[in-house]
Amino acid sequence: MSEKDSGSQQSLQQVASWLFESQSAAAFTGAGISTESGIPDFRSPGGVWSKNRTVYFDEFLNSEEDRYEYWRQKSQTHVEFEAAAPNRAHQVLAQWEESGKIDGIITQNIDGLHQQAGNRNVLELHGTAREISCLGCERRWPADAWVQNFLAEDRVPRCPECGGLMKHATVSFGQAMPELIVEESMKMAQHADLCFALGSSLVVYPAAGIPEFAKKHGARLVIINRTETPLDHLADLVIREPLGETLSRINDLLTQRIDAEPSG
Repeated sequence: MSEKDSGSQQSLQQVASWLFESQSAAAFTGAGISTESGIPDFRSPGGVWSKNRTVYFDEFLNSEEDRYEYWRQKSQTHVEFEAAAPNRAHQVLAQWEESGKIDGIITQNIDGLHQQAGNRNVLELHGTAREISCLGCERRWPADAWVQNFLAEDRVPRCPECGGLMKHATVSFGQAMPELIVEESMKMAQHADLCFALGSSLVVYPAAGIPEFAKKHGARLVIINRTETPLDHLADLVIREPLGETLSRINDLLTQRIDAEPSG
């Protein structure tokens, strides 16, 4: 049975101890880690899904009108992504990877903020909005120039190399997730002895099954999210507090633990 906690010093000390003792930890992140950077959760009242209709992948493939609507929506959210910067939660995770405390990040996010914070091993389950890809020749480009071109010309671009359809390098509804990324994520989860699920509602599958998979294979599961999740009952500890503050406090306690260890 998991312990539900409001972020008491005792619970944070427990997480810091687990992280200190861990030989292989992983972090699974969702939209909640980026809201503190000013990027709305897609499901929130001000999020994309509350203001726009969903353009499914087959609609994108088969309709010029739907392709235009897709590009219109993505161009709006691009401004938010471009203006956002990593917050304290991103920075702590980057520090933990650099120091070898976590193996890497498995993320549902498409904003690229983990990489901007300094994380190197980032598995993007839903792709990245920082790039545009051609569905034909698979060439990729930085997104900004193509978004600006769309806004200036009000026209959906075609690949300059092969004439193929171009979209953000993200996984649309109805589009298959990247098999290699999913496989690598499952391997990281299976190998982990400690798994953090951070800022995710844990309702979008198959991505949400990854922390569950880690727990099934023996990992301790720590969920830090502002609201309840369907996996709370599986967690060893659940904390419902802001991520930036919570991870910073855990990091301070971890540092104290490391500093207290006798050297040599």
